[in-house]
Amino acid sequence: MQLQFAMDVSTLDEALALCRQVAEHVDIIEIGSPLIKNEGVTAIRAITASYPDKTIFADMRTVDAGALEADMAFGAGADLVSVMGGADDDTVRGAVAAARRRGKGVVADMTDVRGCVLRARELAGLGVEFCEFHAGGDEQALCRYSVRAVIEAGRQSEAPFSVAGGVDLDSILDVRASGAVVAVVGAAIRRAPDPRAAAGAFRVAIDTASVFGDVTPVRQGRPHGIPCGPGPGQGRARRLADRARNA
Repeated sequence: MQLQFAMDVSTLDEALALCRQVAEHVDIIEIGSPLIKNEGVTAIRAITASYPDKTIFADMRTVDAGALEADMAFGAGADLVSVMGGADDDTVRGAVAAARRRGKGVVADMTDVRGCVLRARELAGLGVEFCEFHAGGDEQALCRYSVRAVIEAGRQSEAPFSVAGGVDLDSILDVRASGAVVAVVGAAIRRAPDPRAAAGAFRVAIDTASVFGDVTPVRQGRPHGIPCGPGPGQGRARRLADRARNA
């Protein structure tokens, strides 16, 4: 499973400062939609030039003109671009065609998509690399929110998927156990007192789980309307990190 860092900041200076701290620990650098809206594709060019060894994900969140917007991002150096999962099939096809011409990829963002499990299967058939099962910041702020419901939806889709929306060290192993190809982490790194150390902790948790195989199956996700307490991943990531250091 790959680790993606979501940079939901609005200026290129902020983004580059964060990258300097965390890039060594992550596989995919996500250039968030607020940054693209504020700085344009210049942000994609700058970060791609600074980190040519990383996969660069431009979170375009395209809902129309799929080929055009994908080409803009790919032309600036992005390796992956996002389209909204609820976009018209022809929009998705256009973005996928642009990606294939350049040897790149498209990710479908499943935010607010009704029937997201079945739609993910349709999107996989249209050629997206994977579907990002994603709860935005506003949804995460609701007291009833549980990332484990997002994880379970991805698992049920049986399509390649990532998980985004409140992933932290208490849920990272549940994300991995679900079969996700990518774990997207934003605030748990970005808002940490030491983003470098936080990113390193996620890297150790993922890599150590691979070595020790200490991952239990994710439990059935609760509906969003049911308050959730700590999940089965709580503390396991930290214990695995300790085992790796002591091995």
